[in-house]
Amino acid sequence: MIAIIELLEDPLFLLFLIIVIGTFIGQWSIKGVGLGSSAVLFVAMVFGHFGYEISPVIQSFGLSLFIVTVGLQAGPRFFRMIRTSGVVFAIISVLVIAIAGITTFITATIMDIPPALGIGIMTGALTSTPGLAAALEATGDPTASVGYGIAYPFGVLAVVLFVQLYPKIMKVDLTQELKVKASPIKRSLTPTVMTIEVTKDSLHKRTLKELHLNKGASIVLSRVIRGNRTIVGLSDTVILKGDYLVAVGTKEDLKLLCEKIGKEIPTKLSNHDNITFRRITVESEDFAGKSLRELDLRNEYGTTVTRIERSGFEFNQSPNWRLDQGDILTVVGCETRLNETERFFSRRKLKVTNIHLFSFSLILLMGIVIGVMPIYIPSLGTINLGTAGGPLFAALIIGHFGKIGPIRARFFKPSNQVLGDIGLALFLAGAGTTAGAGVVEVIQQEGVNVLLAGAIITTVPLLGGFILGTKVFKLNIVHCFGALCGGMTSTPGLGALNGLVKSEDPAIVYAAAYPFALIFVAIMSQVLFLFL
Repeated sequence: MIAIIELLEDPLFLLFLIIVIGTFIGQWSIKGVGLGSSAVLFVAMVFGHFGYEISPVIQSFGLSLFIVTVGLQAGPRFFRMIRTSGVVFAIISVLVIAIAGITTFITATIMDIPPALGIGIMTGALTSTPGLAAALEATGDPTASVGYGIAYPFGVLAVVLFVQLYPKIMKVDLTQELKVKASPIKRSLTPTVMTIEVTKDSLHKRTLKELHLNKGASIVLSRVIRGNRTIVGLSDTVILKGDYLVAVGTKEDLKLLCEKIGKEIPTKLSNHDNITFRRITVESEDFAGKSLRELDLRNEYGTTVTRIERSGFEFNQSPNWRLDQGDILTVVGCETRLNETERFFSRRKLKVTNIHLFSFSLILLMGIVIGVMPIYIPSLGTINLGTAGGPLFAALIIGHFGKIGPIRARFFKPSNQVLGDIGLALFLAGAGTTAGAGVVEVIQQEGVNVLLAGAIITTVPLLGGFILGTKVFKLNIVHCFGALCGGMTSTPGLGALNGLVKSEDPAIVYAAAYPFALIFVAIMSQVLFLFL
């Protein structure tokens, strides 16, 4: 016993003992519902109650590490969602956070709950670890972790039970809901192949680039046919009057192009190198972060990418688009060339990580600098983004562009995930031991109020978001549930929903709402502290 007590005095032994026990318990689940990584927080609170403590430096390091991986993961999708139909789900997730913030303010004021504890309850109700990080950063009070720990079970169970029980009580057929009500999700469009004869004199001896296709148009000019010759369509390919252009895109865009350059003629694929299209999945991790321009498929394989699908949303191809594993490309070419291209994207190498330590460290450093910079808000005073907000902002921006100067930010998903998991475990271990030192005293002082507050701050945003989704935005139940799961950052809720309906729609909606909720709950934590 004495030897064990002595070992517990060793900081590294204590740290990894907490992480081992916490991650072991986190693997347990009942009907698909478990604590996951948050189990580390609860185990750490137990150790903290008995006087053990993890260094604040380890906690801060873990927080920065975790928050940067969150930003790098959300960055490529965050800004694009604003320009697509995903903005509907993003708005719902932001409104859910806003309702949670208002509910927290009213509840904490009426029940006379301390600000740090109230904000912690909100982040627990929303099951948001980045929100907890922002709350600790803004308040500097460990009782925020206590509030998180108290409300977290409410946050998990409420979403899971609501998703499962509402359809049964109201006798709603979720599969039928998807068929009956229109969906705001932008689906993949099947591209059309059209052959157009160049008849306009003004286009004689012009290059394909000089056609000035409308920005955002779906069209890709894959081939130029001149007599018996078939030429791969490149930007500097010269066209002559009488040439046939093989264009791929939506019917609407192709019609406009046809009016601009000539007339449509019957497309006979057998005369065009057997041109067809195929949907090819980027299976290999080797292509993460590489752009279509770098791959140069037209010159290397004689094929052309016309559309790119990611997370259920489809985008027009762009030479600067940087690929992620799992992207689905619509590729045009002959069968032989398409087979070669498909093998190219499915090749696998032993390389399993591409973490660039210099880039990652520089992003962290830039984030910390941004975090300490004062930001003046009229009527509210001066705030700063802190150790949580600063790195998140830096990672979002750099993650969106993928590469800025010497900084590379497109890492393989498994590598990014491992770094994030390590950072999260370190942060939760530190936050938990700090919070555990005062958890009993807080419950004794606040009594049933904290439990009641946790239930209220969980239930009101959940019901409010559901009413907004179904009544204001006219979403079907499935899409509304998906937006709620994303807005409340509830992965267990999404798991429960996936078990009820055989469709990819819940995951698509969740992916659209989640990044916005992840960011705005952190912002709300800091803003709320100014009012409480």
